[in-house]
Amino acid sequence: MNKPEISSTTLPASRDDQDLVALTLSGCQEAFEAIMRRNNQRLFRLARSIVNNDSDAEEILQESYIRAYTRLAGFRGDASLSTWLGRIVVNEALGRLRHNRARPVFEPLDTVVEDTTVVPFTRLPKGPEHNVLNADLRQQLEAEIDRLPEAFRTVFMLREVEQLSVQETAQLLDIPPATVKTRCFRARQVLREALSEHIETQGREAFAFLGTRCDRMVSRVMQRLTDSKLLY
Repeated sequence: MNKPEISSTTLPASRDDQDLVALTLSGCQEAFEAIMRRNNQRLFRLARSIVNNDSDAEEILQESYIRAYTRLAGFRGDASLSTWLGRIVVNEALGRLRHNRARPVFEPLDTVVEDTTVVPFTRLPKGPEHNVLNADLRQQLEAEIDRLPEAFRTVFMLREVEQLSVQETAQLLDIPPATVKTRCFRARQVLREALSEHIETQGREAFAFLGTRCDRMVSRVMQRLTDSKLLY
């Protein structure tokens, strides 16, 4: 059977995940590229929040995409595609940590903090006069996020940087919603002490994975799938 002749230019951005999965399974490589581009930044941030290293996070993301591609026929849609991919990334990242060191990844938490009200991040104004300041604040924030315990860092990245809901974060990490609230609250406490007012200004700019980095990841994954003769 001939594979469908579908170019990336004929894949509208409004295509839902189920359509992209079906197209990928029918042999449309551009559909899987679209899946990767749609999820690259969130999954990179998720991987990096666990392994705390750009290079390892990129390797984990690449391996996770290969694993996801070979298992795509088993995606049933019980959870969203992004959650399904996120679980693969989490497992891959935790496996990397277990391989590198024999200690628990997530520290147990004690009591639930009731006052977990979160103020959303806002961005500093754009413009040449703010570029240097923005870059400096972003570096400070990223450095302080890196210093968080792994349990807090991962929840913080998903809740505050990626803006996932409590329920989405809990589902992705397979932890209770109350634990998500507690970890996020404690992460913000630590960061607020370290950065004062800077915590509210640069959240969504942290650990960007767009443009060239996104293109490079898509290219590497597709090349590996081609070389391994795994393409549908």
